[in-house]
Amino acid sequence: MPVVRLRFAALPIVAENSMKKLIPLALFAPLLTCPAFADGPASPPPPKAPFTDYRYEKPGTTRKITPQDLPAPYATKSATNGPHVVTRPKNVWPQAPAGFKVELYTTDVQEPRLILAAPNGDFFVAETHNGDIKVFRGITADGKPQQTATFATGLTEPYGIAFYPPGANPQYVYIGDTDAVLRFPYHNGDLKATGRPQQLTALPSGGAHSTRDLVFSPDGKRLLVGVGSASNANDPDTHPDEKNRADILVMNPDGSAMHVYAYGIRNAGGGLAINPKTGELWCSVNERDQLGDNLVPDYITHVQEGGFYGWPYYYFGGNPDPRLKGKHPELKAKVIVPDVLLQPHNASLELAFYQGQEFPSEYQGDIFSSQHGSWNRDPRAGYEVIRIPLHQTGRASGEYEDFLTGFVLPNGDVWGRPVGVTVAPDGSLLVTDDASNSIWRVRYGGK
Repeated sequence: MPVVRLRFAALPIVAENSMKKLIPLALFAPLLTCPAFADGPASPPPPKAPFTDYRYEKPGTTRKITPQDLPAPYATKSATNGPHVVTRPKNVWPQAPAGFKVELYTTDVQEPRLILAAPNGDFFVAETHNGDIKVFRGITADGKPQQTATFATGLTEPYGIAFYPPGANPQYVYIGDTDAVLRFPYHNGDLKATGRPQQLTALPSGGAHSTRDLVFSPDGKRLLVGVGSASNANDPDTHPDEKNRADILVMNPDGSAMHVYAYGIRNAGGGLAINPKTGELWCSVNERDQLGDNLVPDYITHVQEGGFYGWPYYYFGGNPDPRLKGKHPELKAKVIVPDVLLQPHNASLELAFYQGQEFPSEYQGDIFSSQHGSWNRDPRAGYEVIRIPLHQTGRASGEYEDFLTGFVLPNGDVWGRPVGVTVAPDGSLLVTDDASNSIWRVRYGGK
């Protein structure tokens, strides 16, 4: 009798970058311990370049996807392949390029999401599921926090964090709740909020994509907020719940005069950043699903004010979404092709520009971004931190590089999911991981 090979993965209930809500693995425990299922599924064939998957992610490997590489819609079936999260084995560690060292900064966090270094060097971390903002101060000689505190509690799925005004002496810390922009009074060194939050403006909420990242323009005059779509590919013409979603919104620092900065961006709520060299806004985007394993790639790009990036009618130029074919032909010529195409369904989240002095000089000004990992792809992809070289010019040329990998075991089980990334004052890189409840620290040790 042939051996039947099956794997029961926890099924995602919401979209890629939302909080994990998984069917308990315990329900399948009797099946998983049965010898017929013990050795897992047959190995899929190797991917065809330029596409890849977790089995071939390796620090230092450069990749480039262009619009000409994209397959037709439905070239493969759409997979439901959510992460089967397991405890990190004791002998497993994230892998970085030669010369870099990875340390475990802390496990004193619950599903840490976005992380941001404050002007004074403290690290603010959103514990989205708990509704908390935590603060970690300093790095000891053995690589641990010197002090830990809870800045605020009782928030509604907080994610984005920004300090205002920009510069060395902020007066407020802004928080992107899933349904509002809030701010707390703040001065350098505050470990606990000194007052209740002030709600500046309401944001659309509900449906998919709950994260709301935010960032100030370099002059501090405008606040930009990423709001993801409420759906995968619903037509905004017939779905009023998509109003002011799949957009980057812009407003005054007091929340007034809110309007659309750029649109057709399915979900930039996971990552916004200002390029310190050029002053341009950049975003990290979760593109649409259910068109096949290799459609549609996520992307990272600088953002043109007033620009249209295609969702839901088109992607990467004039490629129509077959589910809405024939809709809005007048928009086809307006679609902007992003700077860097990533692996499809990677769930690209927070990004940060490297401005430290510890890494080699060729890293100066480059982008690091966390890739939370796919659910709509077989085999899975993402589950890593990538580097996008900007060549000391502030401009990308389309390629990216695997930087921090190893969060998926050879059998496909997932122990880590990178979410946030920030640069520490000493030039090391901190990465949040909401699967293992960890913050990792990457530093350079030389040749």
